[in-house]
Amino acid sequence: MTVRFRIVGFLVLLGASLAPSVALVAAPAPSGGDWILKAMTDELSRSRETLRLTGYEAPYFIAYTIRDSDRTYISGKFGAIFQSQAFENRTAQVDVRVGDYDMDSSEDQESFFNPRQKFVPNNIAPLDDRSENALRRVLWLLTDYRYKAGLMSFLTVKSKTVNDPKAREAGSLTRDEPVRLVEDRPPMKFDRKAWERDVRRISGVLLDYPEVFDSSVEVSTVRLTRYFANTEGTLVKTVDDYVQLLVVAVTRAKDGMLLQDTVNWYGRRPEDLPSADVAMKGLRVMVERLVRMRDAPIVDPVSVPVLMSPEATGVFFHETVGHRLEGQRQEGEEEGRTFKGQLGQRILPDTIDLVDDPTLPESAGESLNGAYRVDDEGVKAQKAVLVDHGVLKGFLMSRKPIEGVAKSNGHGRSDGFQPAVGRMANLVVRGRTPVPRARMKGLLLEEVRKQGKPFGIIIESIAGGSTNTSSYGFQAFKGLPRVSYRVDAKTGEETLVRGIEIVGTPLSSINKIVATSDRYGVFNGYCGAESGMVPVSTVAPDMLFAEIELQRAQEGTERPPVLPPPEVVRGTGGIKP
Repeated sequence: MTVRFRIVGFLVLLGASLAPSVALVAAPAPSGGDWILKAMTDELSRSRETLRLTGYEAPYFIAYTIRDSDRTYISGKFGAIFQSQAFENRTAQVDVRVGDYDMDSSEDQESFFNPRQKFVPNNIAPLDDRSENALRRVLWLLTDYRYKAGLMSFLTVKSKTVNDPKAREAGSLTRDEPVRLVEDRPPMKFDRKAWERDVRRISGVLLDYPEVFDSSVEVSTVRLTRYFANTEGTLVKTVDDYVQLLVVAVTRAKDGMLLQDTVNWYGRRPEDLPSADVAMKGLRVMVERLVRMRDAPIVDPVSVPVLMSPEATGVFFHETVGHRLEGQRQEGEEEGRTFKGQLGQRILPDTIDLVDDPTLPESAGESLNGAYRVDDEGVKAQKAVLVDHGVLKGFLMSRKPIEGVAKSNGHGRSDGFQPAVGRMANLVVRGRTPVPRARMKGLLLEEVRKQGKPFGIIIESIAGGSTNTSSYGFQAFKGLPRVSYRVDAKTGEETLVRGIEIVGTPLSSINKIVATSDRYGVFNGYCGAESGMVPVSTVAPDMLFAEIELQRAQEGTERPPVLPPPEVVRGTGGIKP
């Protein structure tokens, strides 16, 4: 029997703080200012006033989005540069809705993939400066396409009301106040040549470890400029910078299991990244541990007490709770609707609070990937209180209303290609009764001994995770630890282990929390779901669980390279003596 299993959310590590928060005030008229905003508003005005097919409804809502990504990417290994490039791309996204706020064409889930329309216009926007006519033609074609698709979809949506009494219960679009914000920032100061030199130095470190047969050092910068305008009067231009330094090392255990580990740094400006010397020091710590892991024992499937580091706790909550508190997951037969109808009820231990706050630029001096001022639907970013004293208080809301919640809280997010939905940004987990970090291992051992288990597990670092929230398949999650230690019940001795994954069902796992520490940490990454890959962060403490299920990682075994690596000759190529 074939079982369909849809992964709807996954969190990964990918390749300064923000500038002071910009007040959301009246923006200057775009005429004479930014040519992209002018082209958008001019074409939007024309469509609003005249777009209507004879005998059919006119659109009641139109929104335009332009996303400009200016990127730099450098990668190297073995002391040499493999790639170094700078590139820019600009794309357009158009939303045209037929109907009204209570019920519109967006309710047709197939509206973006309509086989009845043979011609699909390209969403690539022009890069040339002041190419207003070219941009307006792109928007014109996309608007025409979406309007015709919207008319067909609206007929489909109306037909559903014949047999579905709930079709009009929640509505299709929340009513939110228009936002006007136009911001700009100086060009990012990124010395590409200097970083090429640093990448050669950093990647050359791995030549000292013959056990590491592959590796990469990657430096990337992104300046994302988002333009948004709609027929309600919202006009937005925001500028966000993202920088990352990522080092990956790959080896094999003696039994052939593939092993890899990473060390990475994120920031919102180039000066947030470490110097080459600091990066090399961190790399050596990581790779020496990875080499030791080749001899580490494998943990067989087991359920034992587990102490998670802050980043592991963050990923755990992102997958088990965060995705299930996204507003759209409370509606639709295809969703598991884990927390539907539970507002005001306890869903976590009463010592746990959970909020998502995209207005936080940093935590304890570390930049947060998920920060923004305005979401991808033109709604002001807001702190969303999700759980207070363990009690469910709210959901992550886009402009798609759900039963009992008729307003967005600024969490509508998209990669610029898919319709925005409610998503996490900066998920913050707080423990109300923190325990000093130094006591957490002792509490772990107490729990292990109380249960008569031979050992517990400490998860130090994690690569990411995934979850399934659909009504078919299984309501389950998975975490992917990078570095874990087995803690002996009798002696407390820590032994590096490999080949484990965290698995379980959300409602069972979240109620096994025993304690949280007073130490908080940040996990930065990117989350993929229905609306694409978006930058996110978690802020969380160490957390002790009475029981977590661990399974064997699905890592294939294979012989290592037959020959040893070529001898390193210092002073040649990019390697300096």
